[in-house]
Amino acid sequence: MRFPEAALIFILLCSSTVFAEEKIKSEQLEEVVVTSTREAEPLKEKPQTIGVIKGKEIKDVKPSHPAEIMNRVPGVWVGVTAGEGHLTAIRQPLTTNPVYLFLEDGIPVRSTGFFNHNALYEINILGAERIEVMKGPATALYGSDAIGGTINVLTRPSPLKPEIELNPEAGDFGWHRLLASGGNTWGDNGFRLDLNTTSSDGWRERSGYKKESASLRWDHLFGATAKAKTVIAFSDINQETGGSNGLVKADYDRRPWYNYQTFDFRKVKALRISTELEKELEENALLSIIPYARWNRMDLLPGWGIFKSGSRYFGYDSTTEFYSLGLLTKYRHDFAFLRSRFITGIDLDYTSGQYLEKRIKVNKNGDKYVSYSYAENTDNNYDYDAVFTGISPYVQLESSPFEKLRLTAGARYDNLSYDYDTKLAQNSNRPGSTGLDFNHLSPKAGLTYDITKDISGFISYNHGFRVPSSGDLFRGTASTAINLKPIKADSYEVGSRGKFAGIFTFNTAVYYMLKKDDIVSFSSSTGVSERLNAGKTEHKGIELGLGVKPVGRVEFNTSLSYASHRYKSYKVSNTADFSGKEIPQAPRTIANTRLDYKPALLNGGLMEVEWVGLSKYWMDDANTETYKGHDLFNARVLYNISKQWEVYIKVVNITDKLYAERASKSGSDAAQFAPGQPRTFFAGINYKWGGK
Repeated sequence: MRFPEAALIFILLCSSTVFAEEKIKSEQLEEVVVTSTREAEPLKEKPQTIGVIKGKEIKDVKPSHPAEIMNRVPGVWVGVTAGEGHLTAIRQPLTTNPVYLFLEDGIPVRSTGFFNHNALYEINILGAERIEVMKGPATALYGSDAIGGTINVLTRPSPLKPEIELNPEAGDFGWHRLLASGGNTWGDNGFRLDLNTTSSDGWRERSGYKKESASLRWDHLFGATAKAKTVIAFSDINQETGGSNGLVKADYDRRPWYNYQTFDFRKVKALRISTELEKELEENALLSIIPYARWNRMDLLPGWGIFKSGSRYFGYDSTTEFYSLGLLTKYRHDFAFLRSRFITGIDLDYTSGQYLEKRIKVNKNGDKYVSYSYAENTDNNYDYDAVFTGISPYVQLESSPFEKLRLTAGARYDNLSYDYDTKLAQNSNRPGSTGLDFNHLSPKAGLTYDITKDISGFISYNHGFRVPSSGDLFRGTASTAINLKPIKADSYEVGSRGKFAGIFTFNTAVYYMLKKDDIVSFSSSTGVSERLNAGKTEHKGIELGLGVKPVGRVEFNTSLSYASHRYKSYKVSNTADFSGKEIPQAPRTIANTRLDYKPALLNGGLMEVEWVGLSKYWMDDANTETYKGHDLFNARVLYNISKQWEVYIKVVNITDKLYAERASKSGSDAAQFAPGQPRTFFAGINYKWGGK
């Protein structure tokens, strides 16, 4: 980044952007969010920071990767790995750790026990009505995982009239994508089908991928007081994982397209089915029941899993498969006294999973890994079944003792357990069969105050909780992995939001989070990696956004955040104490600024220039080497030929800047840089018939 930290802090304390909700049938700014309590409520009464990305904005950006749309929210950074895979940083360093909750229509995309940091590639973001991002530990309605933040992708409702939309797109490096959507409503039944087929050769060696996804939504009315929403979503992803593989500095500088791997892959199939039943029991009460089922299979042979032992190289080929049955329930009752609202419910999750990992022998020629074979006379690394069960009751109370003051308090109790059964003999990296139980109470409290009609402030305390995933517990050094403790987080936040003068919108937040028993990866000088509990980690920062619309055809939006992520207590051994060090891959500053212009000649379309900035960060726990950060520029132009036809072109990384999506250093190994996308052009045409 190129601006002084002191100036940034001053700006952050002054103002920020509000990512306002867009009503389904309105283009007006709307202070309504859904994620907090699973039903629409005024944003100004929510004592937490919630960013909302409108459906219109998603359609204008037409992201080729979730990062292109998610990074517009203040304090949010989604980094690119392979295909549509991603790293995430929301009030946390860039990480693949399970500290985020990914939802589709309020339902977790994956089970807590089988977390995957790439969850957004299993969702058709381009078909979303909107995306809501709740930062920090979530409300009492959400449990384990929701520490750094919660991302809720909301599907589009069925159209009231017949509608068809087609969007073919092409781009550099063999990029092709076809989006299709359509639906109608007949009487009390509405349907919408969204399809997405995407393929790319990739700009790097071993970075091609294919994705096919479909989602069907059925909306049904049972008279005037009850309704049902059924969503069926399926994704089939086949990708080479070379896009996330690092290079040594010399290769990164000279030939960033290069790859050391020649055979790595990831294949994912994911199916989700849910039905939300909502019934108004009386004028002031509502009952919601959401049964759901999930099935997921992933076959993975990762390039980053290759390691050297003696003079030979090894890796692994794994298969993870699970199915889930779950139930989310909620009862809400409103009282006239102090305009109070009582919410209670219980969430149930049963997930049965299997994991098989085979050891492979890898052959290397020069600096490339050229082939592999399965190891002989050797047991599989892992072969186990793990059943995860979650029972989580919660309660939340809201009340307004004064007209402008809104108090919120709640608590969630999580009873989470694993039943683990290994099919192989116990050894130093493989724990024996066992059962594990985790129980925890998470309190929440906050208040909001209407300073004026258009400006409000809030303060909150939220306690977060996260159990180790099955991968944390049952793979790795057995003596430490099986004894991992859950993460506990205490988060304090104060902020304000609103609009003024008819042209400004803003949102500011200052937060402090202390995590105890944070689960981190440690690599010793011998190259052995294991999962450990760090004693304490500290996360604090300021988030800012500002939206300005000085004239009808021009709009300026900026999102900035300044944060510090540090080990307060992390002593690995008598010779390795990282207490006081900054956590690796933790940039101090994240920025995204857009200037939009809608000239008459574009017939309702727009021109946009975007600046994306990431500051320097440490690459290792010992804070010995840094990545210098980067600044990127993107542009897009949309032109409306008519009400039915739109054409567009966009350019990512206009200046063809060499940068790293992730830079890291492990032990005594050389630093690794995973290069980011070079200048890339995309163009497409969108046709829409019918609808409103």
